[in-house]
Amino acid sequence: MKKNWWKILSLALLIYTVVAGFLVKVPDLPIIHQSIRNLYFHVCMWFAMMILFIISFVYSVKYLKTTNYRYDISARHFAAVGAYLGILGYITGAIWANYTWLTDQSQSLGSVLKEPKLIGAAIALLIYGAYFVLRGSFTDIDKRARVSAVYNIFAFVMLFPSIWIIPRMVGSLHPGAPGSNTGNPALNAQQDLDSTMRMVFYPAVIGWTLLSVWLATLRIRMQLLTDKSLLNEK
Repeated sequence: MKKNWWKILSLALLIYTVVAGFLVKVPDLPIIHQSIRNLYFHVCMWFAMMILFIISFVYSVKYLKTTNYRYDISARHFAAVGAYLGILGYITGAIWANYTWLTDQSQSLGSVLKEPKLIGAAIALLIYGAYFVLRGSFTDIDKRARVSAVYNIFAFVMLFPSIWIIPRMVGSLHPGAPGSNTGNPALNAQQDLDSTMRMVFYPAVIGWTLLSVWLATLRIRMQLLTDKSLLNEK
């Protein structure tokens, strides 16, 4: 029980997030209205995604320094769960855009599909998708681990220009970006997050992060058991 407290905490926080996220009163802001409740899911999932990608990046660096096969396994599965969260975040973001950019702002579907933030996020996820394809193209385990570690570091570095830097340079409909018509940055404590929302938002970030780490560690343990004979040889 002492070792599993954080797993119980993650479930408790997510149950609290879902219940409070739909029932607690939120500020009625222009354009986003009640859709701001998606903040507890879309934004928090991407917070967790970034934390998992950072962990995966660290494990790849550790592998290159030590060639410990366990670090390669850890890098792979933290990246995999992070990518799943990225896809879920992308889907919830697209749904959110449907009720704000297309409906309230009367933007055309074409302009939304050309939105730099969405394109950048898609590119980042495709880069990570190529990481898993690359891993599957090698039969030699050591070579696969080395090349994958280098590519994983590259994929992590590419997150920053594709998701944050370039969309801010070219203008975006996304809240908080230069040229945005909303003027409602998702994390603007003065405009968006009142004290009640912060009581849900921060626990949601912790809950999604703990759950994703839990899933990644389960996948790692399963593969370590599968590759036990190989690890013994190492």
